Amino acid sequence: MTLMYALFNTFYGALKLITGIVAVYQLVLSLYGLWHRKQAISHAPKKRFAVIIPAHNEERVVGPLIDSIKQQTYPDHLFDIHLIADNCTDHTADVARMHGATVHLRENASDQGKGYAIEWMLNRLKKMKAEYDAIVMFDADNLVDPEFLAMMNDHLCRGDRVIQGYLDTKNPFDTWISVSLALSYWFDNRLWQYARRKLGLSCTLGGTGLCIDYTLLQEMGWKATGLTEDLEFGIRCVRRGIIPVWAHDAKVYDEKPTGFHASFRQRLRWQQGHFQCAKEHMIPMFIQGIRERNLAKIDMAVYLFQPMRSMLLFVGAMLMFALQYAAPEQTGTVSAAATFATDLWVAVNLLLFLEIPLALILERVNWRAYFGLALLPFFLWTWGPVTLQAYFTRSNRKWYHTVHKRAIRLDQLRER
Repeated sequence: MTLMYALFNTFYGALKLITGIVAVYQLVLSLYGLWHRKQAISHAPKKRFAVIIPAHNEERVVGPLIDSIKQQTYPDHLFDIHLIADNCTDHTADVARMHGATVHLRENASDQGKGYAIEWMLNRLKKMKAEYDAIVMFDADNLVDPEFLAMMNDHLCRGDRVIQGYLDTKNPFDTWISVSLALSYWFDNRLWQYARRKLGLSCTLGGTGLCIDYTLLQEMGWKATGLTEDLEFGIRCVRRGIIPVWAHDAKVYDEKPTGFHASFRQRLRWQQGHFQCAKEHMIPMFIQGIRERNLAKIDMAVYLFQPMRSMLLFVGAMLMFALQYAAPEQTGTVSAAATFATDLWVAVNLLLFLEIPLALILERVNWRAYFGLALLPFFLWTWGPVTLQAYFTRSNRKWYHTVHKRAIRLDQLRER
């Protein structure tokens, strides 16, 4: 037992050292997100947008979304709203028409999921010979800031071809689950996404609030029909040499799950899709980045490694706890290297956690969000079981719909 514990402790120390280095890398990059100046809009309205909304049984929330799009400061003759009523069994189509969207009915029981719906809609626009400069995608539960399209027009006129808007939360204070997710997004937005924008690295596409140059989309094709269609498309862009750009001042408000079960299932789908993309792209992307000395490709490979990092640490911690419980007298038998790796890992991850309240300060988030920090460590721990289950079910490609209920209007959101 002594030898087994010593060997495993050394292995676990090496694992912590490797994952600690990855954490140090993120910590250094995050420093570039500390200073932000709002981007001034310098280009007059020019680009014509097709706004696409994939929707499956979203009658409760789609009306306020369409209203917020129609309230854009951008000229209404330069954008059209296309809603995909995807295998709907409720009144989503009727509500969308009532609020002024063009509705496209899709019925396909075999190819279910957001990625398939988007691909179907893009093919439909192509057959319609519609003339657009860019495609903008929103989820049906979103609300959109009035300057969103004006910001996207500005980015396109500057030469950006794939742009991701700021992913905010419209219901952060509903439950401890929604506030925990909101805290994660506020941190990611400022010290992950925006920091990479300033370094010229690729942002991570979020699947909503996404703007893509229409010519580029026709050249590449969508071809992203997995569980994380946004990640798939973003990887293809980076491998092609197109860097998706983060638009920090173009805000989209997303509804977060309020229950643990719904959150677990949603995150399980994300991690399953992430593992699928990592299996296909992580190593080739890393090798390609090394050969080309391309930091954007190396950084994307590091991002694809994140779920594996989370899973290995979770499993290692559980096994270490089991060994200590079985033989508590061996807990002092640790190597110097393992001790150093543990100290490094703890220090770096503590600093990363402390960056979360820092991000709240930088983003000027409502004071109530700070109370969520007390339960956030437990929520972050639950990513371990989620990722572990995702790894063993990573071949699953069945799409699960997340039910949305919070029909909040943009004016109500501002009053809060």
